[in-house]
Amino acid sequence: MAAYLQRFDATPVAERWKLVRGWIFHEPLPFFAELRQERPILAMPEVTLAARFDDCLTIFNRYDLFSVALYKPKQGSYWMAQDDTAVHWREKSIMKAILDFEEVPAIRTWVAQKTAALLAAAGGSIDFVQGVARAVPIALTQEWFGYKDGDAAAMGKWSYWNQLDAFWNQPFDAFTWPDPAAIVRERELVSVEMAAYLLALVGAREAEVKLGIHGRDSVSRLVALSQSKAVDFDLARIVQNVGGLLIGAVETTAHCVVNALDWLMRNPAILGQIRTAAKGDDPAAVDGYVTEALRFMPPFPYFFRLCEQDTVLGLGGAHETPIAKGTTVLAVTHSAMFDPAALPHPDVFDPTRGAGNQFLLGYGLHECLGRAIASVMIPEMVRQALRLDGIAAGVVDYQGGPVPQAWGWTWDDFRQSGKTV
Repeated sequence: MAAYLQRFDATPVAERWKLVRGWIFHEPLPFFAELRQERPILAMPEVTLAARFDDCLTIFNRYDLFSVALYKPKQGSYWMAQDDTAVHWREKSIMKAILDFEEVPAIRTWVAQKTAALLAAAGGSIDFVQGVARAVPIALTQEWFGYKDGDAAAMGKWSYWNQLDAFWNQPFDAFTWPDPAAIVRERELVSVEMAAYLLALVGAREAEVKLGIHGRDSVSRLVALSQSKAVDFDLARIVQNVGGLLIGAVETTAHCVVNALDWLMRNPAILGQIRTAAKGDDPAAVDGYVTEALRFMPPFPYFFRLCEQDTVLGLGGAHETPIAKGTTVLAVTHSAMFDPAALPHPDVFDPTRGAGNQFLLGYGLHECLGRAIASVMIPEMVRQALRLDGIAAGVVDYQGGPVPQAWGWTWDDFRQSGKTV
């Protein structure tokens, strides 16, 4: 019996999940290696973990057995809190169409220019989380999604509290917070503010469309589609989906960018390689490095699902385990992305690995809506940051929570020295 599971078995049942959650966030890779080998399905009263790739795949593919029902108290009738329903089918299709794939190269160019401009204006010193990691996706939401007159600080607050409550304040997270209900109250408060702004925004776009003024931003296009009566997509659905664009874009992007840079800075040899690539002319040269860094340090180590009927995981294998209806199941994707049954030499950092057999942007029915945009925005923000010279970065400050809140950076400011880049 190996070390982690020895400690697990010797710990009182009521304290095991707290112990395991600490390992997931602070000692992930050695813990996951032991789990995959010795006990790939780990049951506790609060949650059951699935650590192997095949079992995670089963959880995502069998949405009839493992649902997203735990999101419903946080997200209501939003399609992301539903599985294979008419609303999910229709509205995800509409939103995919609104986020034009053809615009992805232009979005990358815009992200590059915006990130570079923010860094140039900072004069060699910045809080990277607030000044870049959150600021760029907020600006993208203003420029491309239609929040053009939105207040950046308010938008950041709306995204933060909605993400924190939905993804980090589930019943099994309760022991990590002094007052979980306070997070719910903050989410409800900012959601009222966001809804008031969006109702006014959508109303203004409705008037413009009726007057024949048709913008290309997401809100204007959704309003035009709704007014066509071609699909069932009324004002309330527009407001909910436009809100989802903001909520999904800011915090997840910021977390990914910080994690990628943090991991790279902890590994100087690899950092040197990507810095060389970042200073070249090919933007895509950094993409594989960023994807691999996020495999080693993803923003979400697991995705949670609710078991809807008695079933089994690991069917037919030595670790076959019954899963009872009502069980909260964690598909531990961080572990799955290091499963040697799915990825060759998973412990090796390989920037040429590609995106196969990875879960960084979700999978299947609930793959990230913004996958195409995130796939260029995140590496381009990293690329622009690593083009700076003389970077000195402190420790990422999580302020006691699960997401980065502050990160002090300094670098050589060539404007002050009279030099030009």
